[in-house]
Amino acid sequence: MGMVMNMTERKVPKATLQRYPVYLKALRKLRADGKTRILSRELADYVSIESTTIRRDFSFLGNLGKQGYGYDVDNLITIFSEQLGMNFDEKIILVGAGNLGKALLNYNHWNHVVGEIVCAFDLEPEHVHDTAVPVYALNEISTRLPEGCRIAILCISSHVQETVDLLVENGIIGFVNFAMEHFSVPQGVYVKNVDIVSSIQELVFETNSIQK
Repeated sequence: MGMVMNMTERKVPKATLQRYPVYLKALRKLRADGKTRILSRELADYVSIESTTIRRDFSFLGNLGKQGYGYDVDNLITIFSEQLGMNFDEKIILVGAGNLGKALLNYNHWNHVVGEIVCAFDLEPEHVHDTAVPVYALNEISTRLPEGCRIAILCISSHVQETVDLLVENGIIGFVNFAMEHFSVPQGVYVKNVDIVSSIQELVFETNSIQK
């Protein structure tokens, strides 16, 4: 096995860096399915990326496999996890299991990449059906919040500040925010806003600009 290089030691193209999480997601899924070794052409079929591109992308990290033998799945997962510097077993909660919240619960395609949504909270959990994870009452969060959970996806439309304060009190330090209502958080708590309306407005502006 050749020496593994840190990505800062060689200039890795941006396109290659963007594919590394795709490979890691596939490898973690393959491992979960019992696969221990994989050839580049097999991985190519799995991720719909040319095997020559995969081999070139992998080469930036050193000599990771042997001709005809393939790659050791566990070894690749370890290397990519270290290089990307992320926690891929993150426990995520979703708050607000309405239409958007349920759609995100059913999507959950980030499994094996950044973690997974392990449960949801709602003001009226008894009205939420057909979800892949348990849905608890929001006022039970102090006892239902999974140990080590730090990130919440916020899909609520009312009592936003009150809910955010409650989540922060219980250890949440990162929010993916779909809520339209403004709220504030203390220092050391991070918010990533997902504003679909603004994104559409930007696209309309950009497409109109092209047509002129």
